[in-house]
Amino acid sequence: MKNRISSGVDGLNEILKGGFLIKRAYLVRGGPGSGKTTLGYHFLMDGVKKGEKALFITLGEPEDQLKANASALELDLSGVEFLDLTPSPEFFTQAESYDIFSPAEVEREPITQMIVNKVETLKPCRVFIDSMTQFRYLAPDAFQFRKQVLSLIRFLIENDATILFTSEASAEAPDEDLMFLSDGVINLEVQTDIRTIEVVKFRGSEFIPGLHSYKIGQGGIKVFPRIIPELNTLDFEYRVVSSGIPEVDELLKGGLEMGTITMISGPTGVGKTTFSMIFLKEAAGRGENSVVYSFEETEEKLIKRCESVNIPVKSMIESGRLKIRHIEPLTLLPDEFGNIVREDVEQFGAKVAMIDSTSGYEMAMGGENPREHLHAVCRYMANMGLLVLLTTEIRDITGTFKVSDHHISYLADNIIFLRYIETKGELRRAIGVLKKRLGDFEKTLREYSITRYGIRVGQPLKNLRNILSGSPESLIE
Repeated sequence: MKNRISSGVDGLNEILKGGFLIKRAYLVRGGPGSGKTTLGYHFLMDGVKKGEKALFITLGEPEDQLKANASALELDLSGVEFLDLTPSPEFFTQAESYDIFSPAEVEREPITQMIVNKVETLKPCRVFIDSMTQFRYLAPDAFQFRKQVLSLIRFLIENDATILFTSEASAEAPDEDLMFLSDGVINLEVQTDIRTIEVVKFRGSEFIPGLHSYKIGQGGIKVFPRIIPELNTLDFEYRVVSSGIPEVDELLKGGLEMGTITMISGPTGVGKTTFSMIFLKEAAGRGENSVVYSFEETEEKLIKRCESVNIPVKSMIESGRLKIRHIEPLTLLPDEFGNIVREDVEQFGAKVAMIDSTSGYEMAMGGENPREHLHAVCRYMANMGLLVLLTTEIRDITGTFKVSDHHISYLADNIIFLRYIETKGELRRAIGVLKKRLGDFEKTLREYSITRYGIRVGQPLKNLRNILSGSPESLIE
């Protein structure tokens, strides 16, 4: 967009609906180590990449230290012009006394002139000031500081610059005045196990509100916009897709609808993952792409297990119809995982997705409320027309019937439950449907088994009662 300028960080551009508005001034707030300067690196580097003049005005760290820090992150600042206004080593040894004028008045004049000279000579399109807080010490009072900053911003904008500047908010030096003077405010916050970025002001434009996650590492900052399901919807048909097993389709009165979330519930080892995979197998047969997010099994184990029960996962992967992502615990932030899901939906074109499992997801994800993130991810996929399969484990093998230990059954449009039952001293399996929001379903239970030829489902179990307890009784005397 002609009236916008990139921040240099793709995720932040998305939050800002395209980037910063040109010839505006934006404040980046945050504590030590939050990444304010690193964000400035990206902003200036993006300008150099596009043939623009970029100026870094530093009042905190000297130029050589800034370049060394950038190099450690594998960021190349070549092409970025610097105006180093940090005190020289001689400042300490040549301590001057000011008898008539205050130090602030004496120091401000040459600094102001150096900025004017540099800007008029370079004519930068982008200016990054790190940090504006230092100017506060060059002003005798708050009024003069506000007037000085406003004058500096107007000078830079009149010279066709877009400005990014930082502040170090503290009790001793609050920066509410800078927030009022700026056209936009970006907050960076570091918590125990997560970094968050939030746009709290963006004059003249919409933006995606709320807290978003980011990381700092090799390559600099990566921002992961949070998923807001209601902002991501497609028009699609709630078409019914088959499981490929006639008896399962009879239970479901035809199959499952696209654009719905299906919970497959059951105790460990009952076959939740295997059962879910039959829908991915059918999707591949229809020429549609699927993705598995495995939080418990590696890709190799999942392939071996599926191949042993006649689900050709390896050929599905080789044909490009299936992607398996094994997620190691605590390697991804929830918003980071959400961005991977978006990539699979919008670029890979997945039509069926399985999250295996909810307990594995909650253990693997960082953050304070993984259930909230899981809700957003699942609703997003459903809004985009996917068939979403969500396996959830219950602790009890038998006993009191329940569908989830995680209080997420509200999220499901459909609930399929798998249970162990004991009859005549033998452990068997049963399958049933508890909920189907968009259609009718069979109210009976059926026995099913997993064989090397695949899943086998029998006729309804009509001569037993108390099946859900795990210890059914015969109705035939």
